[in-house]
Amino acid sequence: MSVSLLVFLGIAVLAAVFGVTIYNRLVTLKHGVDKAWANIDVLLKQRHDELPKLVEACKQYKQFEQETLQRVIEARSRVQAARETQDIAALGQAEGVLRAGLGQIFAVAEAYPELRANESFMQLQSRISQLENAIADRREFYNEAVNLNNVRIEQFPDAVVAGLFRFGARTLLRFAASEKKDVDLKQLFG
Repeated sequence: MSVSLLVFLGIAVLAAVFGVTIYNRLVTLKHGVDKAWANIDVLLKQRHDELPKLVEACKQYKQFEQETLQRVIEARSRVQAARETQDIAALGQAEGVLRAGLGQIFAVAEAYPELRANESFMQLQSRISQLENAIADRREFYNEAVNLNNVRIEQFPDAVVAGLFRFGARTLLRFAASEKKDVDLKQLFG
């Protein structure tokens, strides 16, 4: 064998190893995004299952707050539909409406001491708050995984491998400006 053939084979082997390494890192990132989504999905499912109990506890105390409860039920359905279809944009919007409705339920509870004192309501309120905090943490984790994936598939030389194997950009989970602002308690009780 000639020296030039050995050099060529050496370069080809190094290029193949380098390509496989990049491919494996991209696969790891892709599965990291999927895992982050699955974590959000589990928490959304738990909240979806527990919200009817919270709504029912509220209904038993104050029937005339039905409009707030109805908005929460509708928002819960929209979150569930977006979750099942993995429509990240729709999920962000539905989450905003649902979180606002939950804030209103908790504000209503502040106005009615007998509801606040109800043990089952307090347990549900605590559980929903725990789930909301966990969902917020998982949203951050998901967006970080998406960001790492999206940056990596645009960087050279990873972009070449990503293009060859059709690794695509993923969508960040974004929320409406209305969800980010403080709740106006005067308006809730006005």
